[in-house]
Amino acid sequence: MQKLISAYLSYLEHERNFSQHTIVSYAHDLAQYYSFLKETYPVLIESHDDTDNGVIRDFLGLLLDSGLSKKSVVRKLSSLRSFYKFLVRKKIMRQNPALNIVTPKVEKKLPQFVDVGSMEKILALPETDTFPGARDSVMLELFYGSGIRRAELIGLDIDDVDERSQTIKVTGKGNKQRIIPFTKAAKKSIQHYLVFRKEIVTQSDSKEHALLLNNKGSRMTPSSVNTLVKKYLSGATELQKKSPHVLRHSFATHLLDNGADILAVKELLGHESLSTTQIYTHVTVERLKKIYQQAHPKATS
Repeated sequence: MQKLISAYLSYLEHERNFSQHTIVSYAHDLAQYYSFLKETYPVLIESHDDTDNGVIRDFLGLLLDSGLSKKSVVRKLSSLRSFYKFLVRKKIMRQNPALNIVTPKVEKKLPQFVDVGSMEKILALPETDTFPGARDSVMLELFYGSGIRRAELIGLDIDDVDERSQTIKVTGKGNKQRIIPFTKAAKKSIQHYLVFRKEIVTQSDSKEHALLLNNKGSRMTPSSVNTLVKKYLSGATELQKKSPHVLRHSFATHLLDNGADILAVKELLGHESLSTTQIYTHVTVERLKKIYQQAHPKATS
């Protein structure tokens, strides 16, 4: 079983080009499932074809009983479906035991976003006469102005920025690349920052190709980006969630609020499915309903 899991993870990395973050998540889910089988159904570790959906249900039930959220359980079920699909494709199993299990219903939470006025305040917070401030300005402008993910921002290299066409080449999930425009404000921030970046590269003797660097001339880390975004969001908004994704949510919501075509927004965000993008239309509808309830004299009568 462990050899099959290793082969599957290798397949995700080398053939499907999944990110390391996603592979680690799958590895954790399958390791947990393996431990469950070892303790509860040890015979199935070698005799894979005897696995049925009752075994999967027992595993999911145990997770729910332990207090794990439905969202996490759904993700683990997805991991198992994908793993067994791989085994069926490799003719190691005849059928996928996780295929016909009903997915637990998860209540969809509307994404949090920053209103336009607060967003303007946030973008003005970095002190751009310093290297960190100039860099942070670029970070915020690209998050909000281009709607990119944290990993996409960190992965940006100098050569991915085309100032003339005012676009960036982004490598998204599954190593899929897309070209995204950036704003005039982002262009100005990038040009200003590159002067500071050159000084840092010279001082640290860095050969790093990343667009955004830390003080040592190295590529920024996910945790450092999270910390910085949280700091700036805390300076201008009362939102409970303060992550880079809030800026991405704000990008999408503001585009749709101003009449952007949802298919265009889907492409800009790099979503595989339109249903993923449609969550932002719900945000817009909820906002309109709230405004209506507050403003119309007959709304509550």
